[in-house]
Amino acid sequence: MRDTSPSGKKGCCERYSQGGAEPSRPELSGNWLVEIWPIQWSLFMPEIHPSAQVSPGARLAEDVTVGAFSIIDGPAEIGEGCEIGAQVWIHGEVSMGPGNKVGYGSIIGADPQDLGFDSDTRTRVALGEGNVIREYVTIHRATAEESGTIIGDGNFLMTGVHLGHDVALGDRNILANNVLLAGFVEMGNHVVAGGGCAFHQFIRIGDYAMVQGLTGVSKDIAPFCTVGQFNRLAGINSTGMRRGGIGPEDRREIKAVYKILFREGMALGKALVEVDTREWGIEATKLIEAVRNPSRKGVLTREG
Repeated sequence: MRDTSPSGKKGCCERYSQGGAEPSRPELSGNWLVEIWPIQWSLFMPEIHPSAQVSPGARLAEDVTVGAFSIIDGPAEIGEGCEIGAQVWIHGEVSMGPGNKVGYGSIIGADPQDLGFDSDTRTRVALGEGNVIREYVTIHRATAEESGTIIGDGNFLMTGVHLGHDVALGDRNILANNVLLAGFVEMGNHVVAGGGCAFHQFIRIGDYAMVQGLTGVSKDIAPFCTVGQFNRLAGINSTGMRRGGIGPEDRREIKAVYKILFREGMALGKALVEVDTREWGIEATKLIEAVRNPSRKGVLTREG
């Protein structure tokens, strides 16, 4: 990581000081965002567009690129190979692992949309590695002191996606245009959400779930399930499981559990008693436990 602080003694400025005295630095006024960029452009960070503004407290890896008119105005940490597009705003305590790409006009780390939030509360956003964040995506920081909005690895967030405060997003999810995750939504891995889906706050979305576009979801989605419009389960995501490397025996067990829980007309309590009469593999057990231990909103069924 490169320390962009004018007073820092480490980072790429060492390359200039080895052969002689370190170049002098001008005194900065309170308007440091305007004054700091020529220093970064000429000495520290040739990858930063001259019109971009980077806080002196930010730490950027040496091969990071920052596009025109972007602003990094907090103690952000941007990992190797990250590409920050034009007119992006990265605000506050934001950390990015290597290889993330952030598209035009995106905002990461803005205050949560919570009427009771105190903007002085110290919270963060943390991204893993290899995420693709397209144009106009918004990711808000968390609400509680020292907490975070967390994004894993390899996610693809298409244009206009919104991740609300305190969201926990796993790995390799695909969220199509204008998908909305409200506060405290927990989404697992390998989830596919069609364009315009909206997820109610506090719910959980299990691994390999698939949701039809323009669907409003108000309850948990159990792993491996598909959801159609009108907020109802539609079946099992067999294609997603197969592509994700889940074997034939596990897929058969998941389908058998799904049938008992959701297709035989039993109340969920009675269906859970029924599935407990035999042993299941690890993947099928994930489905059972998601139904047995839902969030406060409950779990979706074929009736909604």
